[in-house]
Amino acid sequence: MQLGKVVGTVVASTVVEGLEGVPLLVVQPLDKAGKAKGGTVVCADSTGMAGPEELVYFEGGREAALTLERWFVPVDHAIVGIVDTVASEGWKGEKA
Repeated sequence: MQLGKVVGTVVASTVVEGLEGVPLLVVQPLDKAGKAKGGTVVCADSTGMAGPEELVYFEGGREAALTLERWFVPVDHAIVGIVDTVASEGWKGEKA
């Protein structure tokens, strides 16, 4: 799992069967200090509750498809949860 910050949304003109009603969010991965790491990724929001600027944790790869109600839909990343706080030495990111 990785930490990330929601920085945008995606509106799809065509939706694959099994992803109807699943929000697609643009997430910026964060490093251990809370700083941006690499490029953004599009995540299917399995919680259905994440919003702009929220700190989330997400999963990538095959496991991402398992987080959704219908398994094995074509997703590479999925939001697993919303972070309330981070308690870690060296964390410089914003308070969640």
